[in-house]
Amino acid sequence: MPGGGEAMAVTLRDVALAAGVSPSTVSRALTVPEKVDERTRERILTLAAELGYRPNRAARGLITGRTGNLGLLVPDLANPFFPGLVKAIQARALESDYQVFVVDTDEDVALEPELIRQLAKQVDGLLLCSPRMRPATLREATEATPTVLVNRALARVSSVTFENGEGTSALIRHLAGLGHRRIGFVGGPAGSWSGAQRLRGVRTACATAGLLLHELGQVAPTFEGGTSALELVLRAPVTAVVAYNDLVAIGLSQALAERSIEVPGRISVAGFDDIPMAGMIRPSLTTVAMPLARAGSAAVDLLLRHLGEPEPRVRQIQVPTALRVRGSTGPSLGLDES
Repeated sequence: MPGGGEAMAVTLRDVALAAGVSPSTVSRALTVPEKVDERTRERILTLAAELGYRPNRAARGLITGRTGNLGLLVPDLANPFFPGLVKAIQARALESDYQVFVVDTDEDVALEPELIRQLAKQVDGLLLCSPRMRPATLREATEATPTVLVNRALARVSSVTFENGEGTSALIRHLAGLGHRRIGFVGGPAGSWSGAQRLRGVRTACATAGLLLHELGQVAPTFEGGTSALELVLRAPVTAVVAYNDLVAIGLSQALAERSIEVPGRISVAGFDDIPMAGMIRPSLTTVAMPLARAGSAAVDLLLRHLGEPEPRVRQIQVPTALRVRGSTGPSLGLDES
């Protein structure tokens, strides 16, 4: 350009001129696309991308009444399960030009309602991952803001959950095939919806396979929770233990190793989630994998769909799980029969 100045930013009017439509049509195509003819919308979006148009977030907010932000609540970012989910959600939101505000409750159920209320003031919609609140409290906290639950189901609220049943059945069949007849289950927090689903799945699968299930109690969903479960496990006549999640399973495996109790030689151990650490420890952990990237993307897509609907329809999506067999499970020594 003359004088060496920077190129002027492409404006909404520039896109409108190139597309042969009015600026208001371009605005609708970018902010409320369902109100624009599909062919026209696609032409506008293509031209906007080719011209390098970047909508002004503040101006868009004045037009649409939206912030361009989504809120995400998680119970514990220190748990390796959640960062993978957060990363998937942020990536998918960014593709749709949304930012994500993340709030960590630090496993404090009492904090959840107030944090949700504060977050709702700053965002267009909420993604609540594994909230521990009672159903009535959760419904009340979210009734005024478009919401999608992740890893939690609730009647009349849209959700993305993991289909624990098949993965759990595959895990119990795997243990039965190794000769285990007495299985222990170490549960997680009392308010955990996924914990209840996993316990139900283990109960059903053990009954189907003719195995005796020992429910060993509940612990914190952490490595330390797993180490604290050691005495519960040693007092039970079991040769295999299924833990609420991978962190608990890894903590239990470590505690067993410190007592010179071999895994899987004496006791097989398995978990849920397939966090990165599960494949790094020795022996590596057999676990039921949760496809976090798929779930995170589905949750964002569902929430954005709600934002574009005058009357959002409740949808509940289940993402399939899969068994990952590794070194922490092996043949039973028959101690459960002694």
